[in-house]
Amino acid sequence: MSNVSQPALGSKLRNINFGFDRFSGLYIWGLFIVVFAIWVPDSFFDLDTAQGLASEKSIIVLIALALMIPLAAGAYDLSVGATTNISAVVVAKLQTDAGWPMWNAIAMAVGTGALIGIINGFVVVKLKVNSFIATLAMASVIASAIIIITGQRQPIPPMDKPWLNLTQYEVFGFQSVALIVLAFAFIFWWFMQHTPPGRFIYAVGGNPEAARLSGVKVGKWTWVSLIISGTTCGVAGVLYASLIGVSLTFGGSLLLPAFAAVFLGSTQFLPGRFNVWGTVLAVLVLATGVKGLQLATGQQWLESMFNGVALVAAVSFAVWRQNRSKARARSKELAGRETK
Repeated sequence: MSNVSQPALGSKLRNINFGFDRFSGLYIWGLFIVVFAIWVPDSFFDLDTAQGLASEKSIIVLIALALMIPLAAGAYDLSVGATTNISAVVVAKLQTDAGWPMWNAIAMAVGTGALIGIINGFVVVKLKVNSFIATLAMASVIASAIIIITGQRQPIPPMDKPWLNLTQYEVFGFQSVALIVLAFAFIFWWFMQHTPPGRFIYAVGGNPEAARLSGVKVGKWTWVSLIISGTTCGVAGVLYASLIGVSLTFGGSLLLPAFAAVFLGSTQFLPGRFNVWGTVLAVLVLATGVKGLQLATGQQWLESMFNGVALVAAVSFAVWRQNRSKARARSKELAGRETK
């Protein structure tokens, strides 16, 4: 029995492509770990650093996943940061100012995110406004709504134990927020890779006209993707408020790292396709690089620069890969014509 299964397993392993084009993120991540473990061993190569990174970047992972869904459907959602921001404000104010129970306030905050997704979908699908413009405008509207809701006063989140334990309860040294986001990542992966709606969303983003001719309701799935994005950002806002607190403008700082992670992630595992584990890996790679450089140099401005460079590099690589694929397709087409 073992003589049969071992060669079969070896054949499967040989068929897996571990090339740099699909797994470069893993290799770069490993390189970062080795370099910074040697460079700043006392501060970087430490379990507390790993646990801290897992908690700090969990919210970015969740927002990047929220952004990934509409991008997979060919739509942009530039309101993800603002939606997260207003959801955090809502969940904090309802508990501290209005005296709502925690879970009721959480439901309202998540519902706020879902409502924003519904409105985004309506504007994009029914009013035919470009998603880039529609969601950028929505982000501006939300920023104004935050000022109206708060009166420009800093919201004070609750400090009771159940609220803090939502994200800060420790399991094996890691805060619960990391486990919650990991669970969301598995759900998103299953949804996108193993359900018909996920395949429909990919079809709409890949070639909307071909999807329409195949019977896929392009507008419906674009709308659904934006609702999922808004709802997920509602959850992210709740987790952010429990883990870190609330400010009036923190959402703007979340947009760049989320975009960088999603586009960099599209070069990993399934090159050319926005995917869950590529996105998660990209957040880890960027976070490790930034953290290591900050520990080594003490410069806090490195994060914005690092994420900006990563976004430009990822988009440039994606465009280059797309152009190369088109050139190959044209050359094959020409070769086929010549043989005829």
